[in-house]
Amino acid sequence: MGASRARTARGHRYLGTAGAVAVVLGGWAVGTLPAHDPWGLWVAHGPVVRAVGHALAYGGLTVLVVAWWLYGRTGAGVRDSLVTLGWWTAPFVVAPPLYSADVYSYIAQGAMVLEGHDVYEAGPSVLDPAGPGGDAAASVGHHWTDTPAPYGPFFLLLARGVAWATGGTLVPAVLLMRLLALAALALIAWALPRLARAHGRSPGSALWLGALNPLLLMHVAGGLHNDGLMAGLMLAGVLLALRGRWMAGSALVGLAMMVKSPAAVALLFVAVLVGRAAGGGTVRRVVKGLVGPGAVAGGVVVLTTLVAGTGFGWVGTQSVAGRIHTALSASSDIGLGLGLLLRVLAGTDPDPVKAAVQNLGLAAGVALILVLAWRSAAGRLEPVHGLGLGLVALVALSPMVQPWYLLWGAAVLAATAAGGRLREVLAVLSAALVYETQPSGSTPAFGFVLAALACVAGVLWLRGERDGEGRGRVPGQRAPMEAPAGADLPAA
Repeated sequence: MGASRARTARGHRYLGTAGAVAVVLGGWAVGTLPAHDPWGLWVAHGPVVRAVGHALAYGGLTVLVVAWWLYGRTGAGVRDSLVTLGWWTAPFVVAPPLYSADVYSYIAQGAMVLEGHDVYEAGPSVLDPAGPGGDAAASVGHHWTDTPAPYGPFFLLLARGVAWATGGTLVPAVLLMRLLALAALALIAWALPRLARAHGRSPGSALWLGALNPLLLMHVAGGLHNDGLMAGLMLAGVLLALRGRWMAGSALVGLAMMVKSPAAVALLFVAVLVGRAAGGGTVRRVVKGLVGPGAVAGGVVVLTTLVAGTGFGWVGTQSVAGRIHTALSASSDIGLGLGLLLRVLAGTDPDPVKAAVQNLGLAAGVALILVLAWRSAAGRLEPVHGLGLGLVALVALSPMVQPWYLLWGAAVLAATAAGGRLREVLAVLSAALVYETQPSGSTPAFGFVLAALACVAGVLWLRGERDGEGRGRVPGQRAPMEAPAGADLPAA
C-alpha cells in the first residue's frame, strides 16, 4: 500500500475510532442498562442526558459505518487492518452492554449452574434476587425471564466460571464476559486471513468484511453475543480441517456446537473436506467423511456435557427461541400473515398455521444445506464456500432471525467469496442491519426505516462506484479491496 493510501487508511481508522468512542459514550446513557447496579456506574438518567446519549450513539454509529465503508476501499493489508480492529474495539472494553440484554441472561444462567439449578428446565427467575446473579436475573429481557437456556454446556461452563470468579456481581461479570467476547473476536481475526489465503482471496479484504464489520463490533464487542464465540471456534475448526488436521478441527467445531447448535452445519462440510481427501465416489466420500469427524465431534459433545454437569436437556431447548416473533424472519411473517387471514376467513387459530410455515421454511433451509454439501462432495462447489452459503440460507429461512445472525455466514464468505455481488450484498446488509436495534436493545419501528435508508444509500454508493470505475479505471487494474492474496500475511 502506497504512502498516500496508507495515510488515507489511517485517517479512516481514526474516524472510525471517534465513531466507536461516541457510541460508547452514548451507551452510558442509553445502553442496555441493568435494572439495578450496586456499583452505581450503569444507572438511568434524565431525558436531557438520554437525548444527548441517543444523538451520540446514532451519530457515532453512522461515523463508524462510513469509516468502515471507506476503509475497505483503501486496500489495507492484514497488519494495518488488525491495528484498526484494535483501535475500533478498544472503546468497548469499558462500555455497558449495548444493543442487547442477552449478557444478563448469560450471567444469570452461569449463576444457576453454579447453584445447581437445571438451566434447561427453568429460567433466571428462579435465582434469589439478593443472591449471586440476582441483579443480572432482574435485568434479563422479559421474554427470557422464565425461558430455559438454548445454549450448549461449553458456553454454560464459561458462564459458570464468570459467575464463580465475580460472585455474580454485575459490573465485573459483564466486563469478564466482554473479555470472552473480545477473545472470540481475536480468534475470528486469526482465522479469517488464513482461510482467505487458502482460497486465493485477499486476507485484508476478508478482515474488512468479517472482523471490522460494524455489525460484528456492535453485537459482539458491544452486545456480547455468544455468536462471536461460536463463529470463532467454527472458523478455526474449519481452517484446521482444511489443512488436514481434521481431528482437531472437528473437536473445535464440536465445541462451537456446544455454544450454539447452528455450528453443526460446519461439521457437515468438514465431513465433505475429509471425504474429498479420502477419494472414491460421492456417496463413499460422504460416508467416510461423516464417520471420523462425527465421532470426534460427538465425543466432544458428550464429554463437555458430562463435565458441565448440566445434562442433555440442551437437546430439547433448541426451539425455544422460535417462540418469539422477529420481523426479520420471512417464514414467521408469512406464517403469521396467513394465520391471521385464515382467522378472518374461517375463524381458525393462527398459531398452527404460523408454526407450519416456520417448519416448512426450516426444512427448506436444511434441504438447501444438504444440496450444497452434496455439490461440494461432488467437486462442483468449494466446501468452505458452501458452508458460508448454507449458513446464510439457514438464517434466511429460520423461524427466528436477529440482525447479528447474518454474521454466521458472512464470517465464512468474507474469506471465500470473490469480489462481486455477493460481497456487496453482505456489506450493504451489514451496514443496514446495525441500525435495526437501539442501543437499549429494543427494536423500534424507526429502526427498520433507518435500515432501509442505509440499504438504499449503500446500493446507490455501489452503483456510483461501478459507474466511476467504468469511466475512469485503467482496464485490468486490480480493485483496492482485491489486493494480492496473502501479500502481507505471515505463514501460520
